Amino acid sequence: MDPVTRFQQFLTRRRFFGLAGKGIGAAALASLLGKDNPATAAGVPGVMKELHHLPKAKRVIYLAMAGGPSHIDLYDHKPKLKELHGTELPASVRMNQRLTGMTSGQSTFPVVSPFFSFAQHGNSGQWISELLPHISTIADEMCILKSLNTEAINHDPAHTYIQTGSQQPGRPSIGSWVSYGLGTDNESLPAYLVLISKGSPFVNMQPLFDRLWGPGFLPSQHQGVKFRAGADPVLYLSNPPGVSREGRRAMLDGLAELNKMQHEAFGDPEIETRIAQYEMAFRMQTSVPELVDVSDEPEHVFELYGEDARRPGTFAANCLLARRLAERGVRFIQLFHRGWDQHNNLMRDIRSQSKDVDQGTAALVKDLKQRGMLEDTLLIWGGEFGRTVYSQGALNLDTFGRDHHGRCFTMWLAGAGVKHGISYGATDDYCYNVVENPVHIHDLNATILHILGINHEHLTYKFQGRDFRLTDVHGRVVHDILA
Repeated sequence: MDPVTRFQQFLTRRRFFGLAGKGIGAAALASLLGKDNPATAAGVPGVMKELHHLPKAKRVIYLAMAGGPSHIDLYDHKPKLKELHGTELPASVRMNQRLTGMTSGQSTFPVVSPFFSFAQHGNSGQWISELLPHISTIADEMCILKSLNTEAINHDPAHTYIQTGSQQPGRPSIGSWVSYGLGTDNESLPAYLVLISKGSPFVNMQPLFDRLWGPGFLPSQHQGVKFRAGADPVLYLSNPPGVSREGRRAMLDGLAELNKMQHEAFGDPEIETRIAQYEMAFRMQTSVPELVDVSDEPEHVFELYGEDARRPGTFAANCLLARRLAERGVRFIQLFHRGWDQHNNLMRDIRSQSKDVDQGTAALVKDLKQRGMLEDTLLIWGGEFGRTVYSQGALNLDTFGRDHHGRCFTMWLAGAGVKHGISYGATDDYCYNVVENPVHIHDLNATILHILGINHEHLTYKFQGRDFRLTDVHGRVVHDILA
């Protein structure tokens, strides 16, 4: 027996199911790769043959504030804190809360009132901090959730939890689930794209790992693709010197034939994914340079987003790219802005962080609305948790900070599928515990999927003998906030 034949007859478990794919498995593979799927009209469809119910949004833009922005200083107005400033946080309020290593050794927990003024904005009268003057102008578009909560108290588990539904790494991110279910409307761009900006230079920047936008056990074509700032946003996308587009095309054609032979031998779906991703990369060689070239944007757009929008890698520039991605049919766009981890120097750092994101965020909402796109785009703003009302360390007005706090924090949504100009949920006078309409992060993710036409309990993937989903075995849709 020749070596090739012997190699083909080496029966692995994966090959066994691949060979079974000549029948039932072939249909599953076709579904996996999105063939003959009417769920989307063009581009690369997902596995859903039809949506579970009528969607309100076609796409999501998720502005992830990495580090845990202080809800106390930005959105959750508590006038009584001025009276309580400097007093000890009562044990009846703290209730033996699990603390991080940064404050677990403190013998005292002095309450710190915000030093920034709040005012009501818009016809809706939303309370918003002076730190966010531009976001205040879109108050009537915002659905502010003040009762978010999570069990995670440290950054990486908290990011992983809100992104994947588990504090343990290895599960698919929310963008990957959406890509898997719905696909993309543009075959020349991935369904899920990620842009990262960093905060002002003197703030604490927690690392972000690529697995936060990873596909987990889903087919790897649903990986979030990270764009870098600058002329070469995707590594290894450009042809090296001496390689023409025609030469690249010929190479990919030959490689595709080899991969098809390998797939016929083993039936591994990842081989088909590999072929599809090579083809996607080839198409992106044309689509990406056109996308990131903002020279065709009129001057009034830069006036709207601010001068930072002219500098690649800033949050404002990424907001402008997010709008361009949305126009081109990208299904899930996620902007991470690092630097909200204000354990000390909060007075200085939260000012700079707020300035980084304020104008770009408001401009994105206004830009989408002017173009008629806000009515089918869901926009989300928020972090992985909030901050404590008590001071980390001694209450020194020049250097004080706030520790991580998962029991309550604030996020907001705007655009398709949600009520505009409302606040939902409430916390106590100490801004420490939820007292009305709690919204767990599983509930948030269930609601996001619902707005996209997906029942979170029914979009599942069988892995290691179990059907997994984004919300694990939890989650409820928050119908009260739905338009």
